[in-house]
Amino acid sequence: MKEYFRHLNKINEQHPFIKKMKESAINNNIPIINDEGLSLIFQLIKITRANYFLEIGTAIAYTAINVALYDENIIVDTIERDKKMYLNALENIKQLSLNDRINIYNHDALDLDIKVLNKKYDIIFIDAAKAQYQKFFEKYESLLSDRGLFVCDNLLFHGLVESDEEIKSRSLRSLVNKIRNFNSWLANNKKYQTVFLNIGDGMAVSIKK
Repeated sequence: MKEYFRHLNKINEQHPFIKKMKESAINNNIPIINDEGLSLIFQLIKITRANYFLEIGTAIAYTAINVALYDENIIVDTIERDKKMYLNALENIKQLSLNDRINIYNHDALDLDIKVLNKKYDIIFIDAAKAQYQKFFEKYESLLSDRGLFVCDNLLFHGLVESDEEIKSRSLRSLVNKIRNFNSWLANNKKYQTVFLNIGDGMAVSIKK
């Protein structure tokens, strides 16, 4: 059924460079947003008429490039702490001549001075270090426009968050617990109305009350 819907949704997969990026990510085990999640983001951009999009966690700039190609008027700011990923993303952005609409910052998002960014964003997309989601949310919420949206990805973490099975690895168990705690914190955050969606690896969309 998901495969059926995937073909109905119109995404940029037909674009030869996007296809190349996706294949490279799969071959090199680089996590990127899946087709369902990307389709959701496209719809949210259209609904909110977003002009400014902030992404925390660039990787190879797969999401950033897809967003910029989807709407020629949108400005994307994206943050990536890993130098190698940053350089890869920078090259991908240059290949499509999107330098004027995608600004990438090679910095830890928790240390970046938010004054270098735009004053307000219509959508803030969090897809970075899972253990830091709450810190990312709290740091950047002052940049969310009044009717803006937070979108968080990977909240099911490959099904481990909803599983009752014992996780043997202490570090993995700790990470899963942190994601669970964030999900609970977000669900009970009185400043936002949040819906959790069984899309991709679990996504949440939050809007200010």
